[in-house]
Amino acid sequence: METAPDTALLARAWVEGWVVSRSAAPPIEESWGFTIDVGLVPHVRRHVLLPDADEALFRKLTARITAPGTWIKLFLPPETVEPWLAPGWSFDAPGFLMSTALRRVPDPDVPAGYVLRAWTRGGLTRVLLTTEDGHFAARGQIAVPAVGAPGVIDQIETSPDHQRRGLGSVVMRTLGNAAADAGSPSAVLGATLDGQALYHHLGWTTHAPLTGLVFGAA
Repeated sequence: METAPDTALLARAWVEGWVVSRSAAPPIEESWGFTIDVGLVPHVRRHVLLPDADEALFRKLTARITAPGTWIKLFLPPETVEPWLAPGWSFDAPGFLMSTALRRVPDPDVPAGYVLRAWTRGGLTRVLLTTEDGHFAARGQIAVPAVGAPGVIDQIETSPDHQRRGLGSVVMRTLGNAAADAGSPSAVLGATLDGQALYHHLGWTTHAPLTGLVFGAA
């Protein structure tokens, strides 16, 4: 019988791929998780807490944070975390940590009227779907931080004008094939509430909630 992936290992894989996807600094390993310098005005730094985080740890960490644009990601539901919040913190959209095994599948058929382009640079593959006259339709990317490492899918987006046409599935399958070709045995992502249904349909498994918080948001 196949053993379920360890959530802490999936969290580490997600962090290591996410920094490649976002061109962030290498993660600094802490006793409680990871610190990542992102370097954007609305997202200066990110802390990712491991799945065993508790209230005492959360309060200790947030008590020393004073810089706007500091984010925290942790693998607990928002309703658990909400009573712990100090003034200045607000929630990002709720999410979920998900994974799937990878194997190469036949390249997806691109719906009529759309053009697919994919390119890889520095361990990051990007996929773009446009209309034949160049209008944005859908996109996504997958980072493979090292040979044999899980791929991390990120920034999946479909234009509201082009939803429910199978474009998200085309993007996901193209990304999965790219990572499988690069030697990744599996893939991990942080799903939005809307994306979770698509990923379940494609065979992904939800392992934990993924709650985001930001300090000093406007």
